[in-house]
Amino acid sequence: MRSAIARGQTWWLRLFVLAVVVTAVVDVPFPWGLLLVAVPFLLFLVRPPQPPSRDPVPVLAPVRGRWVALNSPGSAVPSHGVRSMGQTYAVDLLVPSGEEAPARLGWSLRGRRPASYAAFGRPVHAMAGGTVLRVADGQRDHRARDTWPLLIAMLTVDGFWRELRGAAGLLGNHVVVEHDDGTCAAYAHLRRGSATVAAGARVAAGQQLAEVGNTGNSSEPHLHVQLMDGPRPSGAAGIPMTWSGLELEPALDPRWTGSGVKPGAQPEFPVNGQVFTVAEPRLAGPGTDGPAQAGPAQAGSTQAGSAR
Repeated sequence: MRSAIARGQTWWLRLFVLAVVVTAVVDVPFPWGLLLVAVPFLLFLVRPPQPPSRDPVPVLAPVRGRWVALNSPGSAVPSHGVRSMGQTYAVDLLVPSGEEAPARLGWSLRGRRPASYAAFGRPVHAMAGGTVLRVADGQRDHRARDTWPLLIAMLTVDGFWRELRGAAGLLGNHVVVEHDDGTCAAYAHLRRGSATVAAGARVAAGQQLAEVGNTGNSSEPHLHVQLMDGPRPSGAAGIPMTWSGLELEPALDPRWTGSGVKPGAQPEFPVNGQVFTVAEPRLAGPGTDGPAQAGPAQAGSTQAGSAR
């Protein structure tokens, strides 16, 4: 029952807003006016039940090369501060600050072009073999929210509007893949027109799905990725994951030095601001869609705890 109610999260929010408008312009007698507003709001707050505690699922990293983790379950669970939309163990991936132009929060009303960011256009790979359930690929890549006016607007008016739009507004262009073990992965904020797969297609572990973009609820080009127990983020609970083949750097990225390890962190995952490198995996064999294996130099190098 909770899962069914949670799947309608976006509609409950829309009904709540509609109820507020109606009670503001129409004299609805008490207590019916209060119930009209309170019921959809309380239903909106319902979250899907969390699955029993389980070990993190081993999968491939969705990127290659050198990256930095932000809003990571390695530092806090839930990683993004909320459990809604299957985000309990989600993570954001950006290019390290040494490879990126310095961030300057000014007062302009025009942000940087997404193509000026080093992360923009980098390949996004499937974390495990499975079937593509959903591909959204038509939203334009917006400019960065890298000034105070734009950032405030994103966190208030723009953010609320995206909540009303639901998963499409929050995730932007995205791909959802159902793995053979029943888990589902969502890859969000993808570049417009970059999807290389279609709904219903089989994908292999490590296969390219799309490119990093700046769509949806995103302040700058990055990849948001999460593992869930169902295909619809609005009714899914997050599932922990680990990535094979990581080479972790002990120092934190200077841009994110304010992010530290918090209680409840997942020790098998990079912490906020931690830089890591992912080598190309050695696939199991031609034509296979099963798990890939890390090369000999990367095997067994995923213990984040030793690199903090």
